[in-house]
Amino acid sequence: MKQNLSVQIVFPSYELPKEYLTVIGQIDHTIITESTTPTLSSKNSIYVHSGLTNLPQFDFLKDLNVVIRCKFSEIIHGGHLIASVFPFVRRLNIVMTDIEVINGEDLDGYNNTLNSLSDVILKEYVRGHFVQTNLLTDRFMLDEMNNCNAGIETITLAPDGKFYICPAFYFDSGDYGLGDSCFNVGDLENGLHIPNIRLYDLEHAPLCRICDAYQCKRCVWLNRKTTYEVNTPSHEQCVITHIERNASRSLLKRIQEKTTLLPNKVIKEINYLDPFDIKPNY
Repeated sequence: MKQNLSVQIVFPSYELPKEYLTVIGQIDHTIITESTTPTLSSKNSIYVHSGLTNLPQFDFLKDLNVVIRCKFSEIIHGGHLIASVFPFVRRLNIVMTDIEVINGEDLDGYNNTLNSLSDVILKEYVRGHFVQTNLLTDRFMLDEMNNCNAGIETITLAPDGKFYICPAFYFDSGDYGLGDSCFNVGDLENGLHIPNIRLYDLEHAPLCRICDAYQCKRCVWLNRKTTYEVNTPSHEQCVITHIERNASRSLLKRIQEKTTLLPNKVIKEINYLDPFDIKPNY
């Protein structure tokens, strides 16, 4: 509370004792739990669903935030499964677990998938159901960067009793030759200590702070994994994010043609996918 951080708490796969829930309820927090975990249903819960294969069997008829973690190839080949969820949810976030290994051959497939998802979202908007998804609708709702901001706005308390910048650092087993100290940033006994905390701030991310892919997560874990710097994005992250940005632009124009929504919103056309490609113009 003194550092103005909201704590994200990764819940285990079993029910916690009521005493734990009482203590947790005394602080500003967000619960992150598996979609199959018998956790208290509340508006500050994020349910994480793994993979796409069993989506049709899962009950999404809840007024909660749902996150689906899946591989990039699953999105390309399973877009119809994602689309089947849109009519039943308020918000659906898709998190790719292997974005760092994509190649150029996958990009056309991803663009096609986003176009197919846009068709379904457009139908939902026309019928008055304004479903949200990080892949397509966030960009045309934003006027400035709205990133994850782990380490600046949130911190994660993991089941091992230690603090991490975000859950990804807790679950990552690699240490990149730097040891465990580059992952946990404190514990319940000794408090919180984030080295070079300013590097997590947008103002200290030279490339990101002048970018207009406002919906980008600006994932500091992915930055750290691919470039060894928390404030420097990878080529893959930039390309994927700008493909989503352009698909959002197309969807926005279609929504404006079919409805009276967002009449004055404009996303300008660009001719690049990676800002590094036009760096001489900066």
